Amino acid sequence: MIRHMIAIAALGLAAPVLAADEKPMAPVTIIKVGNLIADPAKGASGPATITVSGGKIIDIGQGDVVPSAPEDHVTIVDMSEKTVMPGLIDLHVHLTGDPGGDFWKQATEPTEWGVVVGAKNALLTAKAGFTTVREAGSSQYSAFSLRKGTAQGVIPGPRIIAAGPALAIVGGHGDTTGFKEDINDALASGYSCTGAVECAAKVRKASRAGSDIIKITATGGVLSQQGRGLEAHFTDAEMTSIADTAHSLGLKVMAHAHGARGIEAAARAGIDTIDHGTFADEAALRAMKANGSALVPTLMAFQGVSEGLGKGIYTPVVENKIRETLGSVGKAVTMAKKMGVPVAFGTDAGVFGHGRNAEEFALMVRHGLTPREAVASATTLAAEVLGMEGQIGRIANGYSADLIAFDGNPLEDVTVLENIDWVMVRGRVID
Repeated sequence: MIRHMIAIAALGLAAPVLAADEKPMAPVTIIKVGNLIADPAKGASGPATITVSGGKIIDIGQGDVVPSAPEDHVTIVDMSEKTVMPGLIDLHVHLTGDPGGDFWKQATEPTEWGVVVGAKNALLTAKAGFTTVREAGSSQYSAFSLRKGTAQGVIPGPRIIAAGPALAIVGGHGDTTGFKEDINDALASGYSCTGAVECAAKVRKASRAGSDIIKITATGGVLSQQGRGLEAHFTDAEMTSIADTAHSLGLKVMAHAHGARGIEAAARAGIDTIDHGTFADEAALRAMKANGSALVPTLMAFQGVSEGLGKGIYTPVVENKIRETLGSVGKAVTMAKKMGVPVAFGTDAGVFGHGRNAEEFALMVRHGLTPREAVASATTLAAEVLGMEGQIGRIANGYSADLIAFDGNPLEDVTVLENIDWVMVRGRVID
């Protein structure tokens, strides 16, 4: 019925009288496009019109002619001087945090403050062109609250795929450290685990609480106060239990992982994405390829922390770990491409200032991806990683109306994506 009424409206004819049991026609938006990139793999196709209704793309027409239509049914958006492509996807963000905060603030700030910070950062992220993000670790309910807020349009921002608290070993990256033991215990998230059985239980707990994906800290981390290296934290049995349990519940698993042997173990366990992957070597990447794990390199995270060195922002233990990683940043991307391991887009925004996410593209190209591959990593490939390839990542009939407009051609120069002029998320324009 809706498509029939849209067609009538597009021809400038009067809308039909509704029967008593029929609903009024949903508002329609028609976007005039100067140069359409519906799928990065297929390139740009020139002028087009995109029709949106009910948050979905319902029609794509070639050319720039828009038939007259009743004003009370249709809104025309003129992007005829712009390139329009699918909204971007960032597979690793922390909306509820900002960079440079002292670690001890977790003992003084309520978890609810994360929702306030997250609302600010959700808008910055959407305005930067990112219409879907994977929230890679937060307090128990803050990211879930943001997820609901952006889904309902209460908070302007991207679609949020939320992990909630990360699973961690006791005292490891992702667990609370740096305080006296009684304070550590009081601040603990409740998601640390020891042994395969307890780790399976924590996956089920996260699922019950509302996690869209399971996040684990498979190795040591750079910004936590624990200083015992960046290699594997969980045992092989624990990681396998986490992956198997999550998959049995229909959930994917993302693993924070730096050290090569920890990466290899996580891939062997069947974990879906390796995030950071800093010290991945050939053996680790072979395991990733064999088990279908994608690399999410978060190169901007290292750019961000390097900007804070020597300024008193980080504790000495953290500064030491930052310096340990910087010489290896990006090497895994180059190797992964050569070995055929998928490289998907993720930034770790929150470690650096939100809204700078698109600077990741130039770093990916610097380390060996073509501009087309880099753009695909944040659209079609990222959608596949999420298991949402039939909903987002392309401009196609039936897909979510997640669109961005800007000047230039990112398939030739990825830096044009650092300046986005117009954004639509789920059919809603972000102002």
